[in-house]
Amino acid sequence: MPPTAPAARPTRVWDLPTRAFHWVLAATIVGSVITGHVGGSAVVWHFRLGYLVLGLIVFRLVWGLVGGRWSRFASFVYAPATLLRYLRGDTRPGDHFEVGHNPLGALSVFALLAVLAVQVGTGLIADDEIANTGPLNRYVATATGLAATAWHKDGGQWLIIALVVLHVGAIVFYLRRKGVNLVRPMLTGDKLLPEGTPPSADGVATRLGAAVVAAGVAALVTWVVSLGG
Repeated sequence: MPPTAPAARPTRVWDLPTRAFHWVLAATIVGSVITGHVGGSAVVWHFRLGYLVLGLIVFRLVWGLVGGRWSRFASFVYAPATLLRYLRGDTRPGDHFEVGHNPLGALSVFALLAVLAVQVGTGLIADDEIANTGPLNRYVATATGLAATAWHKDGGQWLIIALVVLHVGAIVFYLRRKGVNLVRPMLTGDKLLPEGTPPSADGVATRLGAAVVAAGVAALVTWVVSLGG
């Protein structure tokens, strides 16, 4: 007889800080795109949301080192050979592709964080030559500020929108073609996984630690913004 598969049980994969980061970032990106297009007095909120994105990125970078098991970068930094194996459908014991971010999902996460970091960075030094400048614009040459503004308003914005559309498309694909709901675990934190799958820590200590990290990040972002005088 073939060996019996381990019984599946709800397993904590995404800790609360990771889930909060995900949904706040999603809402902030939408708000940033809207306020950027509306212009006028909405630009004030565009800047505020940009500062929030900066804080979220820094938080995620720190949380990727100290957060729950499946939120840590160590759990989803894959070698090129592993990515190729995944694309070929070659899954080996211990891969855990179905638990956290699979290799393609990992690429999506890193790409979005990188593009958002560039978008925030260009926003910090931007100058629209009308009434709005980023808080760090004074520290760069005029030509640099104008080039950053051009990227921020055009290429950078559309690249972010494209990545978001690709992300949503992947969610729909996995749901309709593979029957895998990627949204529910990001809401509840749990996935139905084989017994013995190691869970992420998500207790009081983890959440208090996230609060401390968030407070430190908020102080850092406040200091960066204050450099603009």
